[in-house]
Amino acid sequence: MTTISPQAEKKLRHYFRHLNRFMLLMWRLGLARFINIWPEVGGRIMVIQHIGRKTGLVRRTPVNYAAVDGEIYCTAGFGSISHWYRNMLANPQVEIWLPNGRFHAHAQDITDDPNALPLLRQVLINSGFAAPAVGVYPKTMSDEELAAVTANYRLIRFTPQQPATGHADLRWVWPTLIGVLLGFMWFKRRYAKD
Repeated sequence: MTTISPQAEKKLRHYFRHLNRFMLLMWRLGLARFINIWPEVGGRIMVIQHIGRKTGLVRRTPVNYAAVDGEIYCTAGFGSISHWYRNMLANPQVEIWLPNGRFHAHAQDITDDPNALPLLRQVLINSGFAAPAVGVYPKTMSDEELAAVTANYRLIRFTPQQPATGHADLRWVWPTLIGVLLGFMWFKRRYAKD
């Protein structure tokens, strides 16, 4: 069983913050299915849209998830200090963006549920490289080892309620980019002959 030092955890939090910005951009560009194409490596990724508990502003956080029996589960791997986790405690009505659509959902911390460990294990398996990056090996660890190394993790269950409207708000980039490229090719071809 391995644990990481506080300095390494700080570096990982910084790295994941940048990775999350990239993942969110991919979602906004309409590439959700693409980033979920190889879950064994990149993990299964969804976006949680939640309300900031202090600011009241809309926030979006990409997380790894597992779908089990019609419910969606994720974990706050850095524990209860995660801002998105605390935002959901303050306002559990969220919107989740899955590769197959967006849904309004109710979020609930079920960390203390007696059946939480197998669900947490599945979320960690679905995280691709992320769990091993922090020294958690969900496929090979015993229940006791996994419980010990994830003692500070929080497990959240999302109960989807109804579909949400909306789409990738930056999807317009693709037709614009294609139009610009086609225009450039036409211009180059037309004036290259002269």
